[in-house]
Amino acid sequence: MAVTPDTKTNAGFSSLFIRQIGNLSQIAGWVAAAMIVAAVAITCQMIFVRSVLNSSTTWQTEVVVYLMVSATLLGLPYVQLLRGHVNVDLVPIYLPMPFRKALHIFTLGLSLVIIAVMVFYGFDYWHVAFERNWTSDTIFAVRLWIPYSTLPIGFGLLFLQLLADLIAVISNEDKPFGLEQT
Repeated sequence: MAVTPDTKTNAGFSSLFIRQIGNLSQIAGWVAAAMIVAAVAITCQMIFVRSVLNSSTTWQTEVVVYLMVSATLLGLPYVQLLRGHVNVDLVPIYLPMPFRKALHIFTLGLSLVIIAVMVFYGFDYWHVAFERNWTSDTIFAVRLWIPYSTLPIGFGLLFLQLLADLIAVISNEDKPFGLEQT
């Protein structure tokens, strides 16, 4: 393929897009890790208050649950960036490279469609909670739009990371399934 100014610009844009989405996914991973650390610290504080001080706790359990669920959702793009999701390589290993690439593009495309649906309904769910000012049915009464916001954010970032992975495979910046030619 001859390198023209247009292909050079497109390659530069795709590389920049892939790199920037990778940076966003890494930031999301750091935020998710911080949420897990906060949940552990709150759990320790809750154990101390209950066991040592013999007092009751009102907000800790609820906050820990929301932090852990939110950390899971916000950590999705980071895990995808690291290729940490469950992956079965048996079929791709035995496929020749053109079929391996086609299978990878198909699975990424299908994943993008499914995640786009999750983003849509996650946003809708967050929006309803925000508009109706839903709160949890506990003494702490968390405004539910806050933890629900991690649905569209986490899945939206996962969508972008999957899109970056698709662009990387199509532009030959990454190997399909991370496998070399056999």
